[in-house]
Amino acid sequence: MTEKERNTVPLICIRLACVIVFGMWASACEHLDPRSNVGASPVLSAEDSDPRVMGWMEGSPPSSKKQIGQPSANYFSFPKLRWSVCRMRQFLPTKRISRGLGAPAPLSYALDVGIDAIEFKPIGSDTPMTWKASLAANYTDGIIILHEGRVVYEHYSGCLDAAGEHAAMSVTKSLTGLIGEILVAEGTLDDGAAVASIIPELERSAFGSATVRQVMNMTTGLRYSEDYADPKADVWSYTMAASPLPKPEGYRGPDGYFEYLQTVQPEGRHGEGFAYKTINTDALGWIIARVAGKPVTELISERIWSKMGAEQDAYMTVDGKGTPFAGGGLSAGLRDLARVGLLMLNEGEINGQRLFPAEVVRAIRGGGSKEAFANAGYATLAGGSYRGMWWVFHNAHGAFAARGVHGQTIYIDPTAKMVIARFASFPTAKNAKIDPTSLPAYQAVAAYLLRQ
Repeated sequence: MTEKERNTVPLICIRLACVIVFGMWASACEHLDPRSNVGASPVLSAEDSDPRVMGWMEGSPPSSKKQIGQPSANYFSFPKLRWSVCRMRQFLPTKRISRGLGAPAPLSYALDVGIDAIEFKPIGSDTPMTWKASLAANYTDGIIILHEGRVVYEHYSGCLDAAGEHAAMSVTKSLTGLIGEILVAEGTLDDGAAVASIIPELERSAFGSATVRQVMNMTTGLRYSEDYADPKADVWSYTMAASPLPKPEGYRGPDGYFEYLQTVQPEGRHGEGFAYKTINTDALGWIIARVAGKPVTELISERIWSKMGAEQDAYMTVDGKGTPFAGGGLSAGLRDLARVGLLMLNEGEINGQRLFPAEVVRAIRGGGSKEAFANAGYATLAGGSYRGMWWVFHNAHGAFAARGVHGQTIYIDPTAKMVIARFASFPTAKNAKIDPTSLPAYQAVAAYLLRQ
């Protein structure tokens, strides 16, 4: 693709690309749309940006000022994203992650009215904040807390209710990584094998000489930039390849996730440092699909979703060839996200059934290299590590988590026997802006539950 062709790619394609890889972006993505409110002063509060207050898509038909959809493709600019996160299937093609035909396994409830009043101090602040106040501060759309297997807290706001689905962003990565770890534990996948020995098509790419484990722990040496402020960053080529819409006239680049992965070149040495790059997860998605003979969506359904008593089907966005976006395409119900957390807390058991070996969770909780992780400079996650696409805190409670931009979380605290699942639509993408409130809030709830 020539420089002239790149410069004439329609803006709609760039905007759509922001959304297709919504598990990867940073807030710079929103600045591409001149109608975005991100960067304006002041940013609307959670209450003022509530989709019901904004009146998005109300009316038959909605007025032009209240419509969200194609072809304008600005539906992930704030505050519109607060409506869109619950409706990804209206914008992008998806594959279903089936819950099967059996009845859902009901969750047990023992709601604790005292949780709203729990106080904590955000990182860097001497002013106490209550749990209830933290929900609006983090633009929470839905949050649920399980303690000793029972729901002790459940809250919905914004676009979400108990029957709704919400984009999980990079929480998707952890489900993909979980399937990978299961296959490793069962001997189907050799995590010490070179990627090229499983995917010969990647032999000439940077992935070819990496081991499966290096891909799973994101310690690969890849020349790949996710700097969204740079119009020449690799992420734009990746998102263009992934777009399910017809490519613009004159486009000669890769078509689909798998074709793009074959073009990635090396930079640095594999195994030396942790670098969070979503293309690792899509490479893992290809690896596990190849060894298992099924796409990620089917594997998640067969091994997890259809066996954990899920209430709802989940969905994953796909590229133009139907390849699931293993790095960020999941939409699901909040209670089902909590069930995934409960499954991890109980080391592969749920509803009296074992779905995978306990060693899977034990390996994830053990974490990856702290030294490799430290080089990445995550200030709010100091002392942590990354393994199997899960974030490991190595704190006193042995907590670990699945995390996605704009505030998506499955937080598991084994000491407190606690699971927190959260969907949110924080105005900017980076969790570093949310962690100073969220992480001490989670720890305060854990301490409270341990006293009960």
